[in-house]
Parts: sequence; structure tokens; C-alpha cells
Amino acid sequence: MQGNASFLEAAVVALDSLRGSKLRSFLTLLGIILATTTLIAVMSVIHGMDVYMATKVSSLGADGFRVVRMAFLGNFDPKKFVLFQKRNPQLSVDEYEFLRSHITIARDIGIQVERNATVVAGNDSLDNVEIDGVSANYGTLSSTELSSGRFLIEAEDLRRVPVAILGADVSQRFFPTVDPIGKPVKVDGIPYTVIGVAKAKGSVFGNSLDNFVIIPAGAYFKTYGARQGISYLAKARGRDTMEQAQDEVSMLLRAYRHLRPGQDDTFAVISSDALVGAWDRVTGAIAATAVAVVSVFMVVGGVVIMNIMLAVVSERTREIGIRKSVGARRQDILNQFLVESSMLAGVGGIIGVVLSWTIAVLVRKLTPVPMDVPVYSVVIGVGLSSMVGLFFGVYPARRAAKLDPIEALRAEN
Repeated sequence: MQGNASFLEAAVVALDSLRGSKLRSFLTLLGIILATTTLIAVMSVIHGMDVYMATKVSSLGADGFRVVRMAFLGNFDPKKFVLFQKRNPQLSVDEYEFLRSHITIARDIGIQVERNATVVAGNDSLDNVEIDGVSANYGTLSSTELSSGRFLIEAEDLRRVPVAILGADVSQRFFPTVDPIGKPVKVDGIPYTVIGVAKAKGSVFGNSLDNFVIIPAGAYFKTYGARQGISYLAKARGRDTMEQAQDEVSMLLRAYRHLRPGQDDTFAVISSDALVGAWDRVTGAIAATAVAVVSVFMVVGGVVIMNIMLAVVSERTREIGIRKSVGARRQDILNQFLVESSMLAGVGGIIGVVLSWTIAVLVRKLTPVPMDVPVYSVVIGVGLSSMVGLFFGVYPARRAAKLDPIEALRAEN
């Protein structure tokens, strides 16, 4: 009980000191405020993008992967890009049929090809809409879900039936108040009948993920040909067979292309893990830079707090002497100044939390960056700032505790 009373008394004294010199307190806390704001802001950006990667970008699922002509999951290398352009042939429908008929470990494989086109409904038109030509199993191979209607069926793909599934933005643009199912749209002048509408996916960095139209791959090839832009979507039978399924598809494609042992792949296989891994490398670099900046701010803030607390000790030397003369122990004086320096830094941390939260709200509303403040970043920010205040407050607190009461009483005489 005595310890609690001593702590509360020290806390009250610390708050009175903060209120008594607001400008000095703010300048003292500036480094801590900047450090906490920077730390939480960076963690919020990373957390927001992590959530986005998990729910939107990494859409293949834990057991899904994609085969593409070329991929850059790290830094873009112009020389490698030119090399891949020369070395890697386009994926083809024949290769897809070969893989489809020979896979055993992979559960299923589908085809996807895309381009931009103009979509017209009635007297309204929309340019630069992503047109996805897909196989009938696309619904089970991707994360696309429908809000109404149905997915394609095998017969529609084989017979090149002109049916379409609209992305949420396209549906809202052309049919804001009516059910689009059964309505006609034109894709580059070719009429299609709407059979489904996809659920909204949102956007990333200002780019909508709902500005698309899905049509059967057969209908796509009939209109645009099958010479370029093809990729394959595949799923393993389970998470535990993911690597084996990717190896099987790679082996079959290498065999079809007559690649000798030791020759590099002339295609790329990417999975959700690869995408998340690439993002982790990016966020790791961001986090490392943030740690360096935050460390500088924290050290500067801690040194300022130590100097201010030393000045406070000098200002309150007579007060310390009076407290010691009426029975205050060295531990009581030590605790008082440690609590004061910790609270000083903690208040700076709380101000930093408020600022970073405000920044996150403004960024979410005014920009496409998916910034989200995680609870653990608040705990880390306030806790770290308080620890810095405690660490850099030890020296001034020990100096105050060691003051001789007689010399302290004589100090201002």
C-alpha cells in the first residue's frame, strides 16, 4: 500500500510539473513524439498492406499457384527482362491441354488471358476495361466470388458462347438500378449476354480491382487470337502437396518444351507464398529504415529528457533537501524522478499515437494507401517511449537521490 501511495504521489508531482511548464514539456517530448508517430505510421502502412496481401492480392489461396511467361518478384532487372523476352516463348493453348491431361498431383488447372477493351451498354461506354478470357473452372481456381448470377460452364467455353460476368464497377456503371442478368453488353463491338456479377474487391493504390469483364476463353480466342498474354491457374490437392504440384507442372512443361537438364526454365511458377515472400522482403527493408530513423529520434528524445531532468533536479534541490529532512528515503526520491521521466516520455508516446492515428485516418480517406493502425503498434509505441524515459531518467534520478540533505537545504540560501 505504501508503495502504491508513493507511486501515486510521484505521478501527481510529475503531472503538476508537466502542467507547470507546457512549452518546455512539449519541446522536451518532441523527439519522442516524432519517434512514436514514425514507428506507428510505418507499422500501420505495413499492417494495412499485409492485410491487403492476405485478402486481395494473394488471391490464389494457400494451395494455388500460377504459371506465367515471366515474373519479377524482386527488383526489376531490365537486362533480365530483355533476356526473358527473347528466351521465354508465350504460353499456349496446346501446352495447357497437355498439362491438363497429364497432371496427377495438381487438383486442377485452368487458363486465363487478358487485355483491355471498350465495353458498351446501351448508349454508355467504358474504356480500358480489363477483359479476362478464362476456362470454365476459373470460379474454383480464383478468389472471384459472385454477388448474383452464375459462373461459366464447360459447354459455353467449348462452344465459344458469348456470355459475360461483370465486375462490380462495370455493373454499377451500366446497370445501377436494374438487375444486369440477361442484359446485353458489347465488348469491342461483339455482343455478350450477362450471366453474373462479381462481388466487389475494392482497390489498391487507386487502381480498381472491379473494372473487368470475364468471358469464356474460347470466345476470347475467337475474337483476339491465342498468340499472347496466356497464363495458367492451378491448385494442388492440399497445402502439403503444394511444392510437389508446382514441381509436377514445371516438369511437364519442361518436357513439352524439350528443355535439357541444367537449362533454365523458360517460364515462371509463382504462388501466394512467393507473392507474400516478395512483399515481406519489401516491408523488411521499410521496417529496417524505420527502425534506424526511430532509433535516432528516440536517442535524441532520451538525451533531451535526461538534460531536462537534470535541470529539474537543480531547480528542485531545496525541495529534495526538505523531503529528505522530514524522512523521505533515497528510494522515494529515486522513484519520484524515475516516474516523472517515464510519464514525461509516456505522454509523448500518447501524443504520437494520436498523431499517427489521425494521419492513418487522413491517408485512408484522401489516398489509396490501405493504412490500418494495429493495436500492438500502439502498445509498442507507448511502451517503448516510456522505457526510453525510464532509461534516460536513471542518471538524473540517482543524482537527486544522492544529494546530501544539508547541502540541498543550503543550495538556495
